[in-house]
Amino acid sequence: MALIRVGILRGGIGHEYEVSLKTGASVMKNLPAHKYQPVDILITRDGAWHLNGKEVSPEQAIRGVDVVFNALHGQFGEDGQVQQILEAVRSPYTGSGVVASALGMDKHKTKEIFKKAGFKVPNGVVVKRDYQTDVEAIAYDAFQKIAPPWIIKPVGSGSSIGLYLARTFPELIQALEACFGVSDRVIVEEYIKGKEATCGVVENFRNQDHYSLLPIEIVTTPDKKLFDYEAKYGGETSEICPGRFTHEEKAELERLAAEIHKVLGLRHYSRSDFIVTPKGIYVLEVNTLPGMTEESLIPKSLKAAGIPYDHFLDHIITLALNKR
Repeated sequence: MALIRVGILRGGIGHEYEVSLKTGASVMKNLPAHKYQPVDILITRDGAWHLNGKEVSPEQAIRGVDVVFNALHGQFGEDGQVQQILEAVRSPYTGSGVVASALGMDKHKTKEIFKKAGFKVPNGVVVKRDYQTDVEAIAYDAFQKIAPPWIIKPVGSGSSIGLYLARTFPELIQALEACFGVSDRVIVEEYIKGKEATCGVVENFRNQDHYSLLPIEIVTTPDKKLFDYEAKYGGETSEICPGRFTHEEKAELERLAAEIHKVLGLRHYSRSDFIVTPKGIYVLEVNTLPGMTEESLIPKSLKAAGIPYDHFLDHIITLALNKR
């Protein structure tokens, strides 16, 4: 029986290029060798596509494989753009479709959907870069609407890139200036104090339409107040799986993660982030293509649930091939 050729799509033009390289390498390393043949499809930072090291057109790269494992993150890879290319050449691919990907990447739009679904979300406002207005004026407008401390983050990015905590007005200005370097639209929202949690979902697994993995508790070091990019990939946090949640909290985290996946129309797998407080569980955001690096959270939750990584990859690729 011929091996199924899996194009591992990695790299990309966004800020998460390095994370994507690691995700792609991890997927290639762990694909079941008896069933799949990995094919390296690299997108460089300038947007050039390469198939096994040779520059080609996107169509040439994709048509040489049976299915694409989308290991991109962030801009272009997770926002619906590459999904449009894959749809155009009718290639099966892992992860959510065009519309759901674009929606999941926009933190403001997803937040509005979460509110309509009845989920608790932090209060916040979206501010836009205005080259006619200085950042201090933009910060003052946000200050008028949301009391400190604040969480500041770009509307469209992942891997906690551009995530800041500001306690003072000068810190708010600095955070906005930094975030505007990543995105023209930035969210300023209230800081919710509590236990940070994340929970993954896998479709059509273990006899469930939406199987929730064990929720992970994220504990940062005393000098790190946020689970930002540095903390996430620099080994500066403890990720406890299963997390130290009550039975009720665990059940609610699992329910919310599955509901988020369904409400946004996501596909195959996802991971949602939360804050657990005495007043309830707040939904922060969703990751439609969670990282698969050695430091990433989905592989850790798979291990805790006794799910071999190669089995998970096989399951996701099978879903893609069956277009489920």
